[in-house]
Amino acid sequence: MTGGRARRLGRMRHDDRGSAAIEAALIAPPLILFLLLAIAAGRIVMAGQVVDAAAEDAARQASISRVPGEARESALAAARATLTGQGIHCAATSIDLDTSGLGAGTGEAATVTATVTCRVGLSDLALPGVPGTHTMTSTFTSAVNRYVER
Repeated sequence: MTGGRARRLGRMRHDDRGSAAIEAALIAPPLILFLLLAIAAGRIVMAGQVVDAAAEDAARQASISRVPGEARESALAAARATLTGQGIHCAATSIDLDTSGLGAGTGEAATVTATVTCRVGLSDLALPGVPGTHTMTSTFTSAVNRYVER
């Protein structure tokens, strides 16, 4: 009887049944966490690209205008349209515009610079319920047509 019991215990020590389930239980949570972090990072990068596009649109719209007041209004409208059109919900938005180049004379090189800052909640970017915010800032400079009368 002791010989049979010893053989059974020897077989139990080398039995691999159930080890795959334990391995999966140990590996699955870190893999899922890595996947969620990768998705969150991708969404943050995409939101940054939208802020870049908003700054580009604002600077371009301002450079087309001839009057600084009109340039500011069209730049603000373009930046806001880009941000909302791409589904970015900013908790706070700041759009700064340097229209000093519009005062240059005809034939002189001039530029208009737009800086867009957007503070986005991480719950909008990553996963619902994630606390905190992420601030994204982008600056773009657009040339003013030097041969058009201002």
